[in-house]
Amino acid sequence: MHRHLRFTLGVLLGGGALAAFLWYVGPAEVLARTSAVAAWAVGLVAVLVVAEAAADGVGVWASVRPLNGGLSARRSVQFAFAGDFFDVLSPAGPVSSEPIMAQFFGVATGTSYSEALGVRSVAKYVKSASQLLVSVLLVSVLLVGGSAPRSLFLTLAGAAVALGVVGIAVVLARDWVARAVVVALTPVVAAVSSVYRSEPHGRDTIADAVARFRARAAAFLDTPGLIVLIAAGGLLEQFLTAGALWIALSGTGTGVALVAVVALVPLPQAASVVPIPGSIGAYDLLLAGALVATTGVPAASAAAAVLVVRTFGLGVSLAGGGVAVAFLRGWRP
Repeated sequence: MHRHLRFTLGVLLGGGALAAFLWYVGPAEVLARTSAVAAWAVGLVAVLVVAEAAADGVGVWASVRPLNGGLSARRSVQFAFAGDFFDVLSPAGPVSSEPIMAQFFGVATGTSYSEALGVRSVAKYVKSASQLLVSVLLVSVLLVGGSAPRSLFLTLAGAAVALGVVGIAVVLARDWVARAVVVALTPVVAAVSSVYRSEPHGRDTIADAVARFRARAAAFLDTPGLIVLIAAGGLLEQFLTAGALWIALSGTGTGVALVAVVALVPLPQAASVVPIPGSIGAYDLLLAGALVATTGVPAASAAAAVLVVRTFGLGVSLAGGGVAVAFLRGWRP
C-alpha cells in the first residue's frame, strides 16, 4: 500500500479514536480540568508523555532482539506506539493487546506468531515485575517514615508476591502447563482455522507452536543483558509517567514528594481488567484516590492532574499509535 495512503488512513484511524475518547469523557470536562493546571506544567506534561511513549521502544527493541536480529531503533519506537494504541482499545490492556501485536512482530522479523508471543510475554512479565518491585521498595520507605498507609504497602506487596508465585509456578510446572495449554487451545484453534482452511489445524500444530513459544521464552536465559535492558526500559517509563504527574500536581499549586508518585504509578494497572477502552474512569479513580490517600493532596488537584496526564497519554496513544499501526504489516508477502 502506498505510504501516503497508509499515512492518511493512520491519521483517520488515530483521529477517529481520539475524537471518540473526547466524546466519551466530554470536551468540557477535559477543558475544565486542564485549565486548573498552569500552562507551563501542561507543556512539560505533554513533552514527558511523548517521551514515555517513545521510551517503550527500549523494551520492544530488547525483547525482539532474539528474533532474527530484531528491529531497528526507529521501528522499535513505531511498534511501541502501535502497541500503546492496542493497549488503549483492548479491554484488558496489554493482556489482550500483546496477542494482537505478536502477529505484527512475527511478520516484521520473519518468525512465527508463537515465537513472537513468547518473547513479548517474557518482556511484559519482566517489565511489570521490575516496576512493582521498585514500588514496593519505595512504599516500604514511605511506610517506615509514616507517610504511606499500610493498606497500600499490602496491596503492592501482594501483587508482587502473586506475580512472583505465578512466575515460579509456570517455570517449575512448565511441562504440565504446556500440555494443558495444548489441550485447551486445540479445539479453539481447530474451530477458528476451519473457517479459512480446508484442513483445520490439529493437535500437532498447536504442540509445535507451544514448543516454539517455550524455546523463545527460555532463550532469554542466555541473554541476561536483554532482560536487564527490558527492566530498565520499564523503569524509565515509570519515572517519566511519575514525572509528568508530579509536574501536573505542581501546576495546580500542590507540592508532593516525587518518590511517592513514582511508587503509585503501577498501582492502577489493575484497572485494565475493567472492560472499558483505556480503562477510562477506573484507572483515573484508582490513581487519584491513591494520591489523596498517600500524599494528602486535595481531591480536586489530584483529579485535575491525573486527567491532564491521562488525556495527553491517551491522545498520544490513539493519534500517534493510529499512524504507527497503519504502517504495520500483518501478513507475509
